[in-house]
Amino acid sequence: MINFNLSEEQVLIQKTAREFAVNELLQGSIERDEKKQWPKEQIKKMAELGFLGMMANEKWNGGGMDTISYAIAMEEISAVDASAAVVMSVNNSLVCYLIEHFGNDFQKEKYLTKLACGENLGAFSLSEPQSGSDASNMITKASKDGNYYIINGIKNWVTNGINSDLVLVFAMTDKGISCFILEKGFDGFECGKPEDKLGIRSSDTCELYFDNVKVPKENLIGEEGAGFKIALATLDGGRIGIASQALGIATSSLNHSISYSKERHQFGKPIALNQGIQFKIADMAMEIEAARLLIWKAAWAKDNHQNFGVLASMAKVYASEVAMKASTQCVQIHGGYGYIKETGVERLMRDAKITQIYEGTSEIQRVVIARSLL
Repeated sequence: MINFNLSEEQVLIQKTAREFAVNELLQGSIERDEKKQWPKEQIKKMAELGFLGMMANEKWNGGGMDTISYAIAMEEISAVDASAAVVMSVNNSLVCYLIEHFGNDFQKEKYLTKLACGENLGAFSLSEPQSGSDASNMITKASKDGNYYIINGIKNWVTNGINSDLVLVFAMTDKGISCFILEKGFDGFECGKPEDKLGIRSSDTCELYFDNVKVPKENLIGEEGAGFKIALATLDGGRIGIASQALGIATSSLNHSISYSKERHQFGKPIALNQGIQFKIADMAMEIEAARLLIWKAAWAKDNHQNFGVLASMAKVYASEVAMKASTQCVQIHGGYGYIKETGVERLMRDAKITQIYEGTSEIQRVVIARSLL
């Protein structure tokens, strides 16, 4: 791959993330997936390396890095363990980003400083049982009561919901959707059981329940009614992270396919010599390079304060579809061995699917793209 003159820092980040993934995440990844085991020790080490607050300002204990650096690290982590990568993605792209860009100094000092260095972990809760893609159709309510808001409702599909220390919660107020910081210790705030998912099984996903949860007014982010705009702006950046996750899965699929096709012999020769296999591998390589360029372009636009939302949508749609196609072809190339858990190949296909769904489905992203053009 041409490096496009990546800076020394970006090359070092890539090397560090790759070594961490291989040395710390690879071993036990199949077992963690099978047992739905959250990678506690691995996430702790990820925090020590600064991967949980890469783009947050150094003033708030973050890494102060650019979005391209973040995308590079996400790709390397995801190539080995997409479950660990989504924990990293949520804390970086959604939680730290939202508090830094829309919170006040009090909130940054109290919460962001602990999130950016990985001392605490955050979650982001927008979806509800009746509102997925139609996020504005929420019924979770926050009622003003003196110096507090009283929150009642249910959120679902919350990544990091069980293992996080705080959650960003969107709820309806008198002036519309608003965003709040909720600490796990608040009375009436409970987590549901972990969902039994197809993929990214060692990351935790759950419902959250709010029964008259008393939240200090100081934990309102921005103004009442600004929550929906805050959510949309935050998700634009989040899509770069998920696109990078998909890219990592696709890259891993390609690497596994190349290795196996050289080793596997049929009819007296390596299957890599069969044109049918070569075409699959060639298509994977082309599409992965195209996806990486699109992701980096979106990241570059974000770093240069340009309108990047549509580019992020394009990157997420394309990279997620490349991941799904590449992982499926990887299983096909492996034949029966691709269908059993011990090789780890079938996990790539299961993990790839969610990248087409969360942080905005491919269908919703196409709506965003089409509207920008029309």
